[in-house]
Amino acid sequence: MRAISSRTTIPILSGIKLVLTEDELILTGSDTDISIEIKIPVSEDLTVESTGSIVLPARFFSEIIKKLPGKDFSFEVKESFQTQIVSENSDFTINGLDANNYPRLPEIPDDSTFTISGKTFREIINETQFAVATQESRLVLTGVHFNFSPDQIKAVGTDSHRLSERTISLENGPQTETDLIIPGKSLQELSRIIGEGNPEVKVCPGESQVLFEIGNILFYSRLLEGSYPDTDRLLPTESSTSVQFELSELSSALDRASLVTHAGRNNVVKLSLDTENQKVVLSGESAEIGNVEEEVSFKNLSGENLELSFNPDYLRDALRASITDSIVMKFTQPLRPFTVVPDKEDINFVQLITPVRTF
Repeated sequence: MRAISSRTTIPILSGIKLVLTEDELILTGSDTDISIEIKIPVSEDLTVESTGSIVLPARFFSEIIKKLPGKDFSFEVKESFQTQIVSENSDFTINGLDANNYPRLPEIPDDSTFTISGKTFREIINETQFAVATQESRLVLTGVHFNFSPDQIKAVGTDSHRLSERTISLENGPQTETDLIIPGKSLQELSRIIGEGNPEVKVCPGESQVLFEIGNILFYSRLLEGSYPDTDRLLPTESSTSVQFELSELSSALDRASLVTHAGRNNVVKLSLDTENQKVVLSGESAEIGNVEEEVSFKNLSGENLELSFNPDYLRDALRASITDSIVMKFTQPLRPFTVVPDKEDINFVQLITPVRTF
């Protein structure tokens, strides 16, 4: 169901395709951007009387199955694609469509296939996917740029106002280096399917699609075409001011400041770093509501005095994605992007936020 869109332009894609063979039942849903196929093997829970295929309206079929009275149901496709579903004393007949008209899923060669731990992959998705663009004016930025190599996986998401880049070492990555730009929406669904456990994820990159295999689930996503910007050159190499915060302290102060700024037209928070007096102040105002000013406790502060303004939602997202209990923010100039990094040297995770000009 997760792959089926109610706004599809191809009517048959509003249905679920069912293919029954001697060995298994295969269910497929697709909206052309993502396709999900699930295989249910023959067992005590699934007995096959005769094989065949049908496409059924997804929403109705799923609602019927949820609401059936019994534990089991029988399912039979009759003439002209009419499908009978019987459970205890409930008997539904719904109209199906010819499965031969359902678009075929791409065949992806498995010559550059590799596996990765589900936990690692889900982590890297959650640490980068939130930063992708939601407007489609630059389509390539609506995806996360992955670079898989034998010893590491590097992922970058950016909407040109903020950026999140995560690199994780791999034990046995693909033998050939692979570059993929995967749509953010596909990754969100994939992350949900991987779930909280740690299943093995098999990655099969193709020309215009990538296939992920998780147990009995096949998840296809289209790839975004185009060249992804060279984001490495955007990351500053040195800083003039740096401050270290406890994640929870800064998050709470930011929440309080944005209570006021969200009410105004311009959602901007101001950060003042006074290194001489060792003081950090967060403030925000809205013409309609009023203002807020708070001195924020920090672990250490060094460098030059600095004042800058930024969108608090961007920093909140960055803090939410952070994986250490304290973070370091590094600044160069009031209008130059600043970075948010973990306080541990061995974690390769950098987030970049562009300040807002307020004059």
